[in-house]
Amino acid sequence: MANNFKFTPLHDRVIVKPAPGEDKTAGGIIIPDTAKEKPQRGTVVAAGPGKKDEPVTVRSGDTVLYGKYAGTEIQVNGENLLIMRESDIFAVL
Repeated sequence: MANNFKFTPLHDRVIVKPAPGEDKTAGGIIIPDTAKEKPQRGTVVAAGPGKKDEPVTVRSGDTVLYGKYAGTEIQVNGENLLIMRESDIFAVL
């Protein structure tokens, strides 16, 4: 995934693009926008270099799982992204 913006996160910060939310349930019921849950999965867009003695373990392009309320929402070039600490990431898929 190309880094199409001109900033890099500092230290152990990671920029994640959230996956799109589900539009339908397994039974075929359409979920309205007001009832959709925040996604907990996304793709790493950029990662900082890490702390002094702890390098960052995720790489750009990794699909990750993170907490429901993790990170801070930012908007870059009309795209909604999350910036969070690497410790907010639970798993790499």
